[in-house]
Amino acid sequence: MQKFAMSTVVLALAAALSGCQDKGPQKEFVSIEKNPYPSTYKPVSNKSVLITDATVLTGTGERLESADVYIVDGKIQQVGKDLAVQADTTVNAAGKWVTPGIIDVHSHLGAYPSPSVESHQDGNEMISPNTAEVWVEHSVWPQDPGFNRAREGGITTLQILPGSANLFGGRAVTLKNVPAHTMQAMKFPDAPYGLKMACGENPKRVYGRKGVAPYTRMGNMAGYRQAWIEATEYKSAWEQYEAAYKAGLNPTAPERDIKYDTLRGVLDGEILIHNHCYKAEEMAMMIDLSKEFGYHAGTFHHGIEAYKVADLLAENGNCAALWPDWWGFKMEAYDMVQENVAIVDAVKNSCAVVHSDSDTTIQRLNQEAAKIMYTANQNGFNLTEEHAIKWITYNAAKSLGVADKTGSLEAGKQADVVIWDKNPFSVYSKAQEVYVDGAKVYDRNDEKYQAVSDFMLGQR
Repeated sequence: MQKFAMSTVVLALAAALSGCQDKGPQKEFVSIEKNPYPSTYKPVSNKSVLITDATVLTGTGERLESADVYIVDGKIQQVGKDLAVQADTTVNAAGKWVTPGIIDVHSHLGAYPSPSVESHQDGNEMISPNTAEVWVEHSVWPQDPGFNRAREGGITTLQILPGSANLFGGRAVTLKNVPAHTMQAMKFPDAPYGLKMACGENPKRVYGRKGVAPYTRMGNMAGYRQAWIEATEYKSAWEQYEAAYKAGLNPTAPERDIKYDTLRGVLDGEILIHNHCYKAEEMAMMIDLSKEFGYHAGTFHHGIEAYKVADLLAENGNCAALWPDWWGFKMEAYDMVQENVAIVDAVKNSCAVVHSDSDTTIQRLNQEAAKIMYTANQNGFNLTEEHAIKWITYNAAKSLGVADKTGSLEAGKQADVVIWDKNPFSVYSKAQEVYVDGAKVYDRNDEKYQAVSDFMLGQR
């Protein structure tokens, strides 16, 4: 009933806009603020830092021995050997390794924080198969101790997603992993919003148990299609209103619906899809769905069977954010191979990413990438550290639409940098120093740079 009413209203508005309209005086133009909760994050460093004599993995496929990284005003200025520059601070990194800051594209920190108690469970709005109106940033608790633990593992950027109970779970947000008292002070400036979608067992199980659609995978697909039809009508109604107003007419603005604001953002190419999707045939269907309605299918998360459609993903420019070895915990997660990431990565123009989906695994995402590299090499691949680091740096930044800003150590990029005590692909490696925009936010040997959540004060 609600779907029918929505379509009827939108069509009626479109018809009115296309009919006769008086030419004035015009009412005030109705515009939609696309970013009503803007970032208040401010880089705190305007000093220069020179990191010297390290093994540097640039995130672009290069490995430089005994190299330097020069940071000025929060940006990478130069990367190379024996840089003849002066800096406010010089860090001797002899025997150590330097990488871009680690990026986790799939986290629920803040929305499912620690301690894991019922009053903190704010990641799934399980009231309707389509809750595109909710924004997970409004659930993020920045005092989650998990942010500090993740920073200790070299995480400088992370995307917080709603859960996967619904066909459309709501907007995701990308954060800088800096200590802050508000979500907006962590919010990555100008990073695109994401839209969480979910395939398969989760939405059909949640709503099938309630006796409402979707109850099957075909019900899932019908739900997506109906939502995109309504979003297309909503977009058309607003575009007709905007065109009529621009032409000097005096149209009435369509009724605002924040659910369809988000879906329209996807259709306009401003919001990126992040799709919880395990099975090969469902990823293929979601690509077809995106072609039917003219948007990009974005990044597939978890993707246990991504290796079966690696060529299709690369052909359509889809990133695949995957685990190294989580599988078998439900039927759609059964058909796994531990070379999954490596197989996806082997296809030309691919975008393989390693993600966590865990408040503990995020603390050692470098080791998750290492597991893939070593397992794949035991089975005929020839992967190197300088290549595999891209799975948790550059490719992850590409998935989030911020690869022009972070994800690699290149001149002009944000100075999101990790200094490791040894090869980051070793199980024994630890992040020694972590920088965000050139400012030190963690130092393993200096308590001054070891943030403590207010929640943890006095917890002994």
